[in-house]
Amino acid sequence: MDRSSPVPLYFQLSQQLEDAIGKGRLSPGSLLGNEVELAARLGLSRPTVRQAIQSLVDKGLLVRRRGVGTQVVHSQVRRPLELSSLYDDLEAAGQRPATRVLHNVVEPAGPAVAAALGVPEGTEVHRIDRLRSARGEPMAYLRNHLPAGLVTLDSVELEATGLYRVMRAAGVTLHSARQTVGARAAGAEEGALLHETAGAPLLTMERRTFDGTGRAVEFGAHLYRASRYAFDFQLLVRT
Repeated sequence: MDRSSPVPLYFQLSQQLEDAIGKGRLSPGSLLGNEVELAARLGLSRPTVRQAIQSLVDKGLLVRRRGVGTQVVHSQVRRPLELSSLYDDLEAAGQRPATRVLHNVVEPAGPAVAAALGVPEGTEVHRIDRLRSARGEPMAYLRNHLPAGLVTLDSVELEATGLYRVMRAAGVTLHSARQTVGARAAGAEEGALLHETAGAPLLTMERRTFDGTGRAVEFGAHLYRASRYAFDFQLLVRT
C-alpha cells in the first residue's frame, strides 16, 4: 500500500484484490478471512478493509459468509477491444477455456447475415453456435456465420481451439473488423445455457471481420454474461 498516494487506501486494496482474483492468484473458493483478521494482517483500519471488500462484493467477485468470512466467488474476464479471439484471450488469462458446439450447419442467409457478409439473401452460409466456458463456468454464447466453403469447420476441432485459429490455419487473413457492443436481457433458453435467470443482463457484441482484400469473412453475434465479463476500452485524447 502506498500511504503517500492520493488514491484512497480502500481503493488500492480493492484493486490489488481484484487483480489477484483476475490473475488466478486468489481462485474461486479462496477464503480471505474476516474484516478484523484482514485489517490486522494488512495494517489497515477495519473501515478501510470493509469498504474495499464491499466494492468487490458489489461487483460479484466476493461474498460474505456468516461464520466463514469473505470468500472469492469467481473472477470477471476483462477483454480488450481488439481483433482477437475470445478463446485466445481466455487462454492467455489462464482461464482454461472450453467449448461446446451446439450447431454446425449450412443454411440460407437471412437479411441481416446477408447484409453483414455482403452476399445475396438466401445464399448458403456456414453457421456455428458455440457455448464458451472458462474454469468450468459458461461465459458466452457465440453465433458465427461465414461464407460457405471458406474453411472446413469441423465440430471436434472447434471444440478444441478457437475459430480464428482455424481460419488462420486455413490461410484466411484477418485484417480488420467493425464491432458494436450493447446490452439486453436474457431470454429463457439462452439464460439456461449461460446459467442466468431470464431477464438477467447480458452484454452483446456484433462483429464483421474482413480479410486483406476487404471481403467480409465472418459475422459474429455473441452474448456474454455481464456478471462474469467486461470489455476494456483504451481512450485517447484527440489533440
